[in-house]
Amino acid sequence: MSEIIVGIDLGTTNSLIGAMEAGFPILLADAAGERLVPSVVHFPKSGVPVVGRAALRMRAVEPESTVYSVKRFMGRRIGEEADDVAYKLAGKPGEPVRISIREREFAPEEIAALILAALKAEAERVLEQPISRAVITVPAYFNDAQRNATKKAGELAGLTVERIVNEPTAAALAYGLDRLKDRSKIAVYDFGGGTFDISILELNQGVFQVLATNGNTRLGGDDIDAAIVAHLAELAGVEPGPRLREVAIAAKHALSFAAETRVELPFLEDGRSFSHTLTRVELETLARPIVERTRQHCLRAFADARLAASELDDVILVGGQTRMPLIREFVRAIFSREPNVSQNPDEAVALGATIQAGILSGAVQNVVLLDVTPLSLGIETFGGLMNVIIPRNSTIPTKRGELFTNAVSGQRSMLIRVLQGEREMAKDNWELGKYALEFEPAPKNQARVGVQFAIDANGILHVLARDTKTGAEHVLAMTSAVDVSDEAVEKMLEDSLEHAFEDMNDRVFTEASLKANELLPAVTLALAQVGSALPEADRDTITRCAADVQAALAAGGAPGLKKAVAALDAATQHLAAILVEQAMRGASK
Repeated sequence: MSEIIVGIDLGTTNSLIGAMEAGFPILLADAAGERLVPSVVHFPKSGVPVVGRAALRMRAVEPESTVYSVKRFMGRRIGEEADDVAYKLAGKPGEPVRISIREREFAPEEIAALILAALKAEAERVLEQPISRAVITVPAYFNDAQRNATKKAGELAGLTVERIVNEPTAAALAYGLDRLKDRSKIAVYDFGGGTFDISILELNQGVFQVLATNGNTRLGGDDIDAAIVAHLAELAGVEPGPRLREVAIAAKHALSFAAETRVELPFLEDGRSFSHTLTRVELETLARPIVERTRQHCLRAFADARLAASELDDVILVGGQTRMPLIREFVRAIFSREPNVSQNPDEAVALGATIQAGILSGAVQNVVLLDVTPLSLGIETFGGLMNVIIPRNSTIPTKRGELFTNAVSGQRSMLIRVLQGEREMAKDNWELGKYALEFEPAPKNQARVGVQFAIDANGILHVLARDTKTGAEHVLAMTSAVDVSDEAVEKMLEDSLEHAFEDMNDRVFTEASLKANELLPAVTLALAQVGSALPEADRDTITRCAADVQAALAAGGAPGLKKAVAALDAATQHLAAILVEQAMRGASK
């Protein structure tokens, strides 16, 4: 029997696993017939950790030793997480998040590995064969560190992670495998328990290509739950806690189908009982500001894809939270069409991951998956400029490179500083890593260093720097990428638009400054060399133009400096011709 590759949706709230059987993607159920496995791990005082539904039941009883929503901490550092959880987080500011349970610390990927191991065990029970290969999904906006953490979790669970797939792209596979016509364009609105993604894709001759993606890895149904808990806690006059959260979640689910539901909290600490009729209108008032936050992501995805809502062929809803009538109403308004709800929103991502696993194993033919990178990648060049090598929204996997040279004579090394962001100046972008590549001293512009960026199918970046003369090379391991909050990512995109004019002005001024600082000493040296061979009128013009360049440098205006440098360049044409003639006469003697 050939080895099966399973597809896994490692979700914030629930996780699922599937496999191809007789050419069809099947999601596997546990012994109780449940396909959804709560992404919860409970650590008892003794014995092995408990995963899934049994762990979820312990969340209200022993919240400090029960880990949930661990996906929100994957690849993150202390100080950037903003999640209110009942268990303890450990570590110093700037260090990777650690989870402290019963006097022991765990990395988030270790907790996630326990969930994956439980899914793997269930799959082996159902399929009656060992499982060692998997496709795992992640939010489209997961950065390099978060993707690496997901891959590591799979490896800790005993799985070879064959591919990491963006969740909206996996959902598109589930919805569109045999439904969409060629050249169809679809939007995938994915509102899950802990994350939000919006992706726009196109189907072309069996190829799903992501045209644009946007989102927030810390925006989801958990935020709506927190708003309900805070509201009920205020009404009941109690502190928010696990017991209240369970009641709030149950009420939220009920209000997806009913206009009102009764919330009961008997036997409070002071002996009171609390009872309240929560209405759908009341819920929507609490949830609307949270749902409204997805609007800016949708509009930005439209802009990146250069499409209007009217040009879409379909809008797909993914994530259990999209069952909420408010969200369906919101999507209907912003996309000007009825959303496609033909698939189970909880299962679509897992189904797509299973199909992708089938593609890799050969069980599914004629479908290719192409994702995109959400932010530009490049290096810092002389003068503090950002030189983009892979622009944002480039289809991945991809590989691109450029050749760079030394800016100073006698230079012995070149600092390769890898950046991610959308700003013109290096200082305004985020550093992913750096390395000083050494080479033999050479005159200015004579050394050659090749820099190659490669993003693999998992969206993970690999950077290679090579001295073309000696062949010496170094691969930068991007073990940690942009360890910043999604709010900071959004601010960068907003700043790149807001400061586009100033950024371009800074770039133009910097480039003109580099040329001016190179040209001025060269002109001074050339004037001394030509002596009386240059007419006095030409010398006066060059001297005046050089003074204009120096004044423009001091003034700091890009247009003025660029104009002054161009004038000096033009004024020195005769001077350059005389230098060439002198050099030729000297060579002929």
